[in-house]
Amino acid sequence: MNPPSGLCDNSAMSLTELEYRPDSENSFRHLLRLPFSVFLDSGHGSGFAGRYDILTAAPRQTLITVGGETEIRSAHGVLRSADDPLELLRGVLGESDAAPGDLPFTGGAIGSFAYDLGRRFERLGAIAARDIDFPEMVVGIYDWAYVIDHQEQRAWLVGEAPAGVGLPRRPALPAAAGPAVPRAQGPFEVVSPVTANFTRESYARAFATVQEHIRQGDCYQVNLAQRFAARVRGDSYSAYLALRRINPAPFSAFYSTPFGDILSSSPERFLRVADRFVETRPIKGTRPRLADEGADRRQREALAASAKDRAENVMIVDLLRNDLGKACTAGSVKVSRLFDVESFAQVHHLVSTVTGALAPGRHPLDLLRGCFPGGSITGAPKLRAMEIIDALEPERRSIYCGSIGYLSANGRMDLSVAIRSLLRVGGSIYAWAGGGIVADSSADAEFQESLDKAAGLLAVLAAASVSAAS
Repeated sequence: MNPPSGLCDNSAMSLTELEYRPDSENSFRHLLRLPFSVFLDSGHGSGFAGRYDILTAAPRQTLITVGGETEIRSAHGVLRSADDPLELLRGVLGESDAAPGDLPFTGGAIGSFAYDLGRRFERLGAIAARDIDFPEMVVGIYDWAYVIDHQEQRAWLVGEAPAGVGLPRRPALPAAAGPAVPRAQGPFEVVSPVTANFTRESYARAFATVQEHIRQGDCYQVNLAQRFAARVRGDSYSAYLALRRINPAPFSAFYSTPFGDILSSSPERFLRVADRFVETRPIKGTRPRLADEGADRRQREALAASAKDRAENVMIVDLLRNDLGKACTAGSVKVSRLFDVESFAQVHHLVSTVTGALAPGRHPLDLLRGCFPGGSITGAPKLRAMEIIDALEPERRSIYCGSIGYLSANGRMDLSVAIRSLLRVGGSIYAWAGGGIVADSSADAEFQESLDKAAGLLAVLAAASVSAAS
């Protein structure tokens, strides 16, 4: 059964300006006791920041996809459907609507799209094990949100916060010293060693298989990742606060769901739509940051000059030009920037920017379907790379290399690539990191690159280790 359409009606959405406060992390504590609380975090003040924070909770509806079925739950009841989950989401959202102001989010959908949601759009078989019980899509439809603009130093309440939210509606967000509502008892602690699903030796064997595929002409590049896991207890949000300090990033997020918590510090934008202008900013090419300023500058220069990294980047840029072309006006897709070096807390990255114009009659969700999952974290050609990943990585990726973000009722969309992310499910926490393998890659260098990318995540877990503390 399909849900009724247009349930996200924002035609009468109110907009109230609030007192600006520079840090949203303590404001968000007041929402943690509510279901499906989400903090889209720009990393303000870190030096690696975006512009807007979006805080909300208690959605009007939820859409949860597990395998071939999506459950749509609201006050009106529960519907279950085997239809395309993105079409179901489009039906719930309805058509884009003019909304007050020029804010990025004016009510609409916020949530997560796991890498494995791609199995609904591409035929991959089922080789890798699904051992994490977290849905492929977890999306809430939110009638309200706090939106904080750090560039203009202004803040708004969009819509009306539900009764009992515990935050003043006007004129101010809660002060940093305001009372916090605890979500869980006890500090965040890691109570087991952190284990990886690849050893250096098993990674080298998988690497050799990828290179054989490349020699045989099956593919040009494959993004191979390893997963880290540990047993934990305590409050996930305190772990997220540690992560946002160690590894601040412009597309960070904390998303608390009944199925688990996502703690993300992603530096990578997957897809943005604003006024039908489309942008993707793939990352391909990495060097670790160094403490010595001169040595760190040389790392940047080496990355900028690396023929290998540039070649990898171009492969993915070409893939994404093709993916954007599925939903963009013919001739509108362009590479506006190529090989920018961007520096973050732990690494330098080589980043390019591809833009386009959403074609008439196309919805941002058409763009998402045509591009998902992102080419920067699969390889080229995409489908064959995904098949090789599925055969070589011991388990499915879950949220890793999927997306987190929003689709607003005003037609705007902004999604990250869910890299540099932790997933807490029950008493276990997971982290991932990988890199693109090409013909001239080195197994030792690629393995080390995955450790460099995971450094911030592993530092959070190491700091919370019970054995380290004692």
